[in-house]
Amino acid sequence: MAVGVFDLFSIGIGPSSSHTVGPMRAAAIFAEELKGLGKLGDISSLRVDLYGSLAATGHGHGTMTAVLLGLEGFHPELITPEEAEDRLAAITETGTLRLAGALSLPYGVADIVLRPLTVLPRHTNGMRFTVSCPSGKILHTATFFSVGGGFIVREGGPDVTLQEPEESKRVSPRPFRTAGELLQHCRDTGLGISDIMLLNKKASRDEAEIRAGLLHIWSVMETCVQTSIKREGMLPGGLGVGRRAHDWYGRLLAETARLDNTQDPHRALEQASHDPAYWQEWVNLIALAVNEENASGGRVVTAPTNGAAGIIPAVLFYALHFAPGMSTVTDADRGGVVVRFLLTAGAVGVLYKEQASISGAEVGCQGEVGSAASMAAAGLAEVMGGSPAQVENAAEIAMEHNLGLTCDPIGGLVQVPCIERNAIAAGKAINAAKMALWGNGTHRVSLDEVIVTMRETGKDMSSKYKETATGGLAVNVVAC
Repeated sequence: MAVGVFDLFSIGIGPSSSHTVGPMRAAAIFAEELKGLGKLGDISSLRVDLYGSLAATGHGHGTMTAVLLGLEGFHPELITPEEAEDRLAAITETGTLRLAGALSLPYGVADIVLRPLTVLPRHTNGMRFTVSCPSGKILHTATFFSVGGGFIVREGGPDVTLQEPEESKRVSPRPFRTAGELLQHCRDTGLGISDIMLLNKKASRDEAEIRAGLLHIWSVMETCVQTSIKREGMLPGGLGVGRRAHDWYGRLLAETARLDNTQDPHRALEQASHDPAYWQEWVNLIALAVNEENASGGRVVTAPTNGAAGIIPAVLFYALHFAPGMSTVTDADRGGVVVRFLLTAGAVGVLYKEQASISGAEVGCQGEVGSAASMAAAGLAEVMGGSPAQVENAAEIAMEHNLGLTCDPIGGLVQVPCIERNAIAAGKAINAAKMALWGNGTHRVSLDEVIVTMRETGKDMSSKYKETATGGLAVNVVAC
């Protein structure tokens, strides 16, 4: 099943695509199957088993609550943070779960069985759902794996994306799974990487729909930032991490002296962001804002994961506000920049999904932050006029300098080092694009070689550095 751009950029809630979004999707599918099979009336008991990394860091990542919401029939791309909060409060208060939105069962977080030391063969993020009748006979069971970026795999089945399942089965006119194949398509057609991605997407959707969909993705990213910069106080989870985006935003407005007395955060952001002296500070702000919102369970875009959700918005913000020549671009053309950037980033994301992994629990944070930085660097190089070879070089540079990055969140929370790591990686992505654009596209190490290296490095990496909170900062820093 081919991966599409709307699979890599899907809308969900925080704090984790693999530990929150994926489990919610799997649970929702299981609930829908029960309803479709007409077995709800026969069910007397429910059992949920979480394995490996899902069990080890599930509390900090919101896995258990995400499963409960999915079992009630909610999907991550549709549920709002307010709805999630209301339903979880009701489950806690009553001790009752509404299975598939219809059957009331006594069930809650404490009833979920955690098996952190048991890793199922296919992937460390395993989960099994089972329902039984009063006699104890199993009526239905299913095992899923959350493989990163909100993608889930069913035991014995293919990836389930839920964003465009029918479209992804269609044959693309220019299919690719390696950077070499993608570059060959560019040479054969004279098209850029975003054009190849668009050409493939047009096999299933018309161009206006594709454009509208990508602009909607960007609007959700913008809304995420605007929501976050209004929030103050501490992030949830008991780690004692304070929000910084609100104060940093106010400081940047004051330092650039462009507030103009507006009370509209979006307008103020537009006005104040055009001072080139502070471009790095604005990039840091956008990345921090997105990831603070993610850490608090807010609405974000997986790009390609929740843990790395701030990198692409921050670099795209740079492209729109600070890249050379953007000050004279019309609003319509700015929309075109967004579309080209996301199509190019999506094309590079396909390469990581096809050849390696975007799951921190499988290959460490190099698969999340590293992939996102690589995608962002490619998108920026494309909209700044880079050739396909320069775009590929930008993506390669960004990943090459994220190889070996571990995933060891303190307390199992997507906060330290995750939030700052997004800001640092966004800066790396911008620098990678600039370095590539100063070259002619010829370079010693190919993107494909780096992707394979990332995959092999992930295999060699100790499991304690792969989203289990049993190594690195997670054990050397007191959580609370």
